[in-house]
Amino acid sequence: MIPRYYVVAEREHELQNPTSPEKLRLLGERLRLGPESRVLDVASGRGGPAILLASAHGCSVEGIEIAPEFHAAAVERAAAAGVADRVVFRLGDASGETFEASAYDAALCLGASFVFGGLAGTLDVLEPCVRPGGHVVVGEPYWRRWPLPEDYADRDDPWTSLAGTVAILESGELAVVTLIDSSLDDWDRYETLHWRAVEEWLAENAGDADAGDVRASYDRWKRTYLQHGRDYLGWAIFVGWKPPA
Repeated sequence: MIPRYYVVAEREHELQNPTSPEKLRLLGERLRLGPESRVLDVASGRGGPAILLASAHGCSVEGIEIAPEFHAAAVERAAAAGVADRVVFRLGDASGETFEASAYDAALCLGASFVFGGLAGTLDVLEPCVRPGGHVVVGEPYWRRWPLPEDYADRDDPWTSLAGTVAILESGELAVVTLIDSSLDDWDRYETLHWRAVEEWLAENAGDADAGDVRASYDRWKRTYLQHGRDYLGWAIFVGWKPPA
């Protein structure tokens, strides 16, 4: 399940990763999406990428999301954007799903490789469900610099370098053909939306049983981001092409 902290902190995010609408529209161009394209979006969250891709490129998107709060927001947002005929969001746990082989032109997992136990496990699931000539798209953190400071609170996170991430993606059938990196502005927009959402929620819900845990997580993540995260942690959208058979 999604920790309560993220349900609180990302309750107003349009995009739940450090990227931008412009970069997601560029992603759709690089994927060569069009009205005939079928896209899978694993951990679709509040629906931001799926809605943008469908609106900009006319493609059909199937999203699956485990958090009821995010799923409900995605359904509402798709209807408001006028793309409910092309975007379907399903409430469920993608880690227990079996996806049809070669059924999709593109399969996305943006910032949620933990669903399948990491990047390698994500590729094991998504590669088979993409048709030859299609794309697997993963949004993944990476370390910009190494070694990490001794007081970096999240130094044991399972990320590697940019080159190391590409090497994992290319360890099977895929060839990485596009990289869309996050800027410092993307990061600041994503992180500081957490700050506002959490501060407002805490002011409104001081007596909530989870308020103490939410406050502790918020203080830790904010401190880590300001001390080291802006300098050391990157995030990028990696596009792997599955060559035709």
